[in-house]
Amino acid sequence: MLHTVELKSSHKKTVFSCEEPSLENYLKKQAGQDIKRKVAACFVLEGENEIIKGYYTLSSDNIDRTIIPVELQKKMPYKTLPVTLLGRLARDVNYKGQGLGELLLADALKRAYAATVTIGACAVVTDPLSEHARKFYGGFGFISLESGRMFVPMQTIEASL
Repeated sequence: MLHTVELKSSHKKTVFSCEEPSLENYLKKQAGQDIKRKVAACFVLEGENEIIKGYYTLSSDNIDRTIIPVELQKKMPYKTLPVTLLGRLARDVNYKGQGLGELLLADALKRAYAATVTIGACAVVTDPLSEHARKFYGGFGFISLESGRMFVPMQTIEASL
């Protein structure tokens, strides 16, 4: 069973390695500061001895209603819509092929949906860094927007729980 925890200073960030340098550098150099400043929450899948197998970040964000598909626009009453930003998601190269990326994404979506009980968000949004990432998110119901962002409505997440 997947169990993610909040990133702590004792986690071994320096040994984390992934295929995307910006995601690796973020964890090693910026994540702790973002947590302290309350601009992102970072959750890790920890292994033995506080090794990080993978991580993701969540933040609040908003999108303009006009960039989502027309059929969804009709259901939304405001010009700017509250969303949860899945800012980063990465798994260590040592765990490649074990389905951890999929498990981390499922955990992030479940956590984002659960948060809607206390703070409104109508969707989860992400900014894929590559075509590979775009295909990955598309496989989980994320819709591509003209802006390059992708989003999945909370109703879609709820239906998958």
